[in-house]
Amino acid sequence: MELSDLDQHPLADKIPVRLPVWWCRTGDSGPHPDVEGCTGKRIVLRFEKKFGRIERVFAKLMRAPHELRRPLLDKNSVLWELCNGRRTFAEVCEHMNATFHEDVSPVVHRTHAGIQVFIGLNVMRFVDRIEEIDWDTRPGKIPMGQTLVDDPDFEMDTVIRNGD
Repeated sequence: MELSDLDQHPLADKIPVRLPVWWCRTGDSGPHPDVEGCTGKRIVLRFEKKFGRIERVFAKLMRAPHELRRPLLDKNSVLWELCNGRRTFAEVCEHMNATFHEDVSPVVHRTHAGIQVFIGLNVMRFVDRIEEIDWDTRPGKIPMGQTLVDDPDFEMDTVIRNGD
């Protein structure tokens, strides 16, 4: 699907928004659009592991980590930053196209596929109106029901920027 067909896309006016999940920026800035909240840094998502009774015993014996870190690649990191709940799917597609050009061609299909992966991980969803968003989408915020402990050896940028 070409960018010219974007206005007819069924998701064009929908708003992709991050769900409550701990995330941060890390590393150096890469390609990114010149809009608020976009840095081009690599995004890392953190999830607390939930163990069953027997799993907890084995995890303790094996000294397994109590969290899962999921670093995103460059394009998905920019997509994550763009999906802050203030831009429509059409606007996100336009920014992705302006930033990555033919690397994300066809941009509508690739952007939709990237958001679908996030939806499958239960870290993003579409809403119809900004007023529906009543949760915090900023970096460094521990979601309710999770207990994540800061790791001093992990270089993370949780500074809240305009547009987060």
